[in-house]
Amino acid sequence: MNQRQLMAFRAAMVLGSITAAAKELNVSQPAVSRLIADLEFSLGFPLFTRQTGRIVPTREAQEFFREVDMMFYSLDRLATVAGEIRTLSRATVRFATLPMLSFQIVPRALKRFQIHYPRARVLQDVFTSARVVELVASRQVEIGVAQTNVRREDIDILRAYHARCVCVLHPDHPLANSSVLTPAELRGELLITLARHTISASYITNAFADFGIAPNIIAESQPSFAAASLAAEGCGIAIVDEFSATAMGERVAVVPFEPMIPFDICVLKPREIPLSRAAGALLDEITAEIEGFLPQP
Repeated sequence: MNQRQLMAFRAAMVLGSITAAAKELNVSQPAVSRLIADLEFSLGFPLFTRQTGRIVPTREAQEFFREVDMMFYSLDRLATVAGEIRTLSRATVRFATLPMLSFQIVPRALKRFQIHYPRARVLQDVFTSARVVELVASRQVEIGVAQTNVRREDIDILRAYHARCVCVLHPDHPLANSSVLTPAELRGELLITLARHTISASYITNAFADFGIAPNIIAESQPSFAAASLAAEGCGIAIVDEFSATAMGERVAVVPFEPMIPFDICVLKPREIPLSRAAGALLDEITAEIEGFLPQP
């Protein structure tokens, strides 16, 4: 008993004739008859009787057909599942990112991913860098985007990008039209900085210290879009990453800050865990969006 014999038997049962079965299987009528005869020999009982040019299934054939049909249904189901896996229709990707990418970068990337794979599911978590790193390390997400300067044994860095911090001001602020702002120009100005435990906050503190200036910090805020929002309402000048500044649109004026304060972000994955095909496709879209945003060297 083999698959070709079972296919011939099933086609004859479903279509009701050897001729129709031969046409369906794209083989000759004698070939179908031979396959069915070989199957009958293998089974040890007849499957059809011939009556005036047509075939009539025996009771044994009807009972056997129920099992054969279930088997082919299972094979068809496997083919369907394989197709869904191939086209990512059954895929679910979970990733985590910093808040500042969740306004423009990630939505645009997800939109393109959705166009290519409309039935794939994406679960997005938005957390601080420390939390994103821990989610990646504990394998709760496949991809993470975080600001980190620590190398870990349980995480792979897939990409590293070098952004910078800028000054965000209310459009009516007297310094809004400046070409660049340094600690000297910001002496005495009301400043809004990121929370002191962040990597960027330490860079900002050092930049003012190098100029011998004590910054007039009236608020610390985290995440960065919250600091930028305070600046948009005229509460002071915020020094934040350029992603968050751009996301504020026309609500603010954006002026480069010197000396350059880096805002480096990394795309991460768990160590020794290969990305799923869906995660790899999402990674491509996210990195393309980040690379399109940042100026090319």
